[in-house]
Amino acid sequence: MTDKTTSRRRPRADGQRNVDALLEAAKSAFGTSGVDVPAREIAKLAGVGVGTLYRHFPRRSDLIVAVLEHEIDACAEAGPALSAAHEPGEALTRWLDRYTDFVATKHGLAAALHSGDPAFDALPAYFWDRLGPVLASLLEAAEVRSDISARDLLSAVALLCHPVPGETPEYSRRMVALLIDGLRRG
Repeated sequence: MTDKTTSRRRPRADGQRNVDALLEAAKSAFGTSGVDVPAREIAKLAGVGVGTLYRHFPRRSDLIVAVLEHEIDACAEAGPALSAAHEPGEALTRWLDRYTDFVATKHGLAAALHSGDPAFDALPAYFWDRLGPVLASLLEAAEVRSDISARDLLSAVALLCHPVPGETPEYSRRMVALLIDGLRRG
């Protein structure tokens, strides 16, 4: 492999910084304004031009998928770190809090995911494949009811985070806290 070939495969540092900034800006904008936020606003938040946004994410669906995969990965990676730093029950609670924040603050993403756009077809499997094993491991280590599966719990939290008119994401967090209390044995 030549140096020229190698340099094409490695993203340039400034390009990667732009992608990271765009993902963070889109995450923030999606959380406050929904997925239909203007591209110009996302680019401005990221400190880049609109052309840079479209160079990295030619379609809005490309940006939505990238943000979701980035957030799913971060949530999945938090599991082992929380397990290493906390007792099993506390690690599970903290991970479910993180997952709740992820789900509860994504205005409009459910509608986008169910829009029929084939760009989103692989996301449900990605979601289950990345988060299911992490939560299963946390559940196994914690002293919780044995009749609950990772898939059950991921779905239950997602349903509890469905927006309620007139309520903030804090309402969802309170509902998830009730669910977590119900997981405990005895």
